[in-house]
Amino acid sequence: MKKKNCKLTSILRAIALPLVGSAGGWLYYRYVGCATGTCAVTSSPWLSTGFGCVLGSLLYTVLRPGRGKRQDGDGAE
Repeated sequence: MKKKNCKLTSILRAIALPLVGSAGGWLYYRYVGCATGTCAVTSSPWLSTGFGCVLGSLLYTVLRPGRGKRQDGDGAE
């Protein structure tokens, strides 16, 4: 009998990675951002934070458990 993945860990990972990405986006805006305001992503803290959140969400989809496993049960890999 296989042990099921802990749902709490999955939920925390789904929440934590976008939050970390958002923090990274804001830090990028704060310390690297554009001084003139003409840069598309770094001209606004909302945009850079949003892009960071999207990147964190994409990272979650890549790192989620069971991503590469087949579900049909034929045993072929």
